[in-house]
Amino acid sequence: MEKFKILNVKAREVMDSRGNPTVEADVKTGSGISRAMVPSGASTGIHEAIEIRDRDERFLGKGVRKAVDNVNKIISKEIIGLDCRDQKKIDALMIELDGTENKSKLGANAILSVSMAVSRAAALEEKIPLYQYLGGLSKNNEFILPVPSMNIINGGVHAGNKLDIQEYMILPTGAKDFKEAIQISAEVYQNLKIIIKDRYGKNAINVGDEGGFAPPLSGMEEPLDLIWRSVEKSGHEKKINLGIDAAASEFYRDGKYILEGNKLTPDELSDRYGNLIEDYPIISLEDVFAQDDWDSWISFTENFGKRVQILGDDLLVTNVRRIEMAVKEKACNALLLKINQIGTISEAIDAALLAVKNNWNVMVSHRSGETEDSYIADLVVGLGTGQIKAGAPCRSERTAKYNQLLRVEEELGDEARYAKII
Repeated sequence: MEKFKILNVKAREVMDSRGNPTVEADVKTGSGISRAMVPSGASTGIHEAIEIRDRDERFLGKGVRKAVDNVNKIISKEIIGLDCRDQKKIDALMIELDGTENKSKLGANAILSVSMAVSRAAALEEKIPLYQYLGGLSKNNEFILPVPSMNIINGGVHAGNKLDIQEYMILPTGAKDFKEAIQISAEVYQNLKIIIKDRYGKNAINVGDEGGFAPPLSGMEEPLDLIWRSVEKSGHEKKINLGIDAAASEFYRDGKYILEGNKLTPDELSDRYGNLIEDYPIISLEDVFAQDDWDSWISFTENFGKRVQILGDDLLVTNVRRIEMAVKEKACNALLLKINQIGTISEAIDAALLAVKNNWNVMVSHRSGETEDSYIADLVVGLGTGQIKAGAPCRSERTAKYNQLLRVEEELGDEARYAKII
C-alpha cells in the first residue's frame, strides 16, 4: 500500500454543541482513519465563507445533507489517490471545484471538514503530533502554549439578557505555564458563579453557548465589575487581564450604535471604550465597530492601538484580502483567526502568516456552535501565535481544547513555553 496516499473520503451529518447538524469527514490512509468536525458561528460576518444548510423540513432547515453529499459525491472523487501531505494542492483543488468567491457551491463546511482531516491524516502518516505537522506547514518550529481568552460572561446574541456587548473575557497573562493558566481561570470562574448566584439567584448561573454566565445585566461596565470581584476573591489580581468582544455589527443601525437603548455616534462609542480602558485592566478589544465601518476602526486604532490589542473578527473574516486592506489602512492590530470563516487550513495559515509578517497579534478562535474536536488547540501551538479563544472553562466542547493543550504542554516537557502577550 502506497504511503501517504488517500484511500477513501467519507462525510456524515453529526451534531454540534447547540444541537444543530454539522459536517464530519473521515480521510482514510494506510495508517488509519483521520477525522475532523466543523464548527458553526451565531454572530457571523457577512463576508465569511458560506456554510451550506439544506433549508428543508429537517432540523428546522439546518440539516447539512447537501454539504455531506458534496464531500461524498464530488470532493472525494477528486482527492482519492492524492498524497495527503499536499495540503495546499488539495485545498486549492477544492477551491477550484467550488469555483465561487465564498465557497457557496460546495459549502465551506464541506470543504473545511476535508481540509482538516487531510492535515490530520498527514500527521498520522508522518507519525508526528498534529501541532508539529501544522508547524511545518506554517514554517514555525517554536511551539508556544497560548494564553487562553475565556468568555465568562455572555451577552449579545449569545445570551438572553440585555447586554449589548457580546463577550467579557479573562486572560491569565501572569500565569507561569498553561497548567497554572487553567487553574487560575477556573478559580475565577467558580468564584464568579458564587457571586452571581448570591446576588441574582440560581437561575442566573445557567450558562450560554460558550460556557459563560448570562446574569440579568444591561450596563457595559457591570460585567467587568462582577468579574473583577471574582478575580479579587480568587487572589489573582496580578495575574489576570480582561478583554471584551463587542460584536458591534450586531447593534449597528444606520450609522449609529444602539447601546443600552441610546443611539451613539462612532466617536461616542469610542469614548465609552476609552473609559473602559482607563478604568479596567483591559488588554484586548474585539470587533469594536461594525464590519464595514472602516473609518471608525482606523480612528480607534490610531488613538488606542499602542495601548491595547484591537482584534478584527467580522472586519477581517480570516481573509487575506481583507487583512491586506486593514494593514494598509491601519484599521486594527490583531487578527482573530477562525478556520470556518475562510474554509481551508491553507488559507487560514496564509492569513496568520500575513498578520504576523505585519507585526500583528493572532488569536486562534473557536465558534459558538462547537464540537468535541480539539483541532484548534494543535493549530494554535503549531502556528505559535500565543493566544486562543475557546470559551469558558466549562462545557466539554470548550474544555476539549484546553485539555488537549494540557496534553501538548506535558508532551513538550521542558521545551514548553507559555506565551507572553504584554
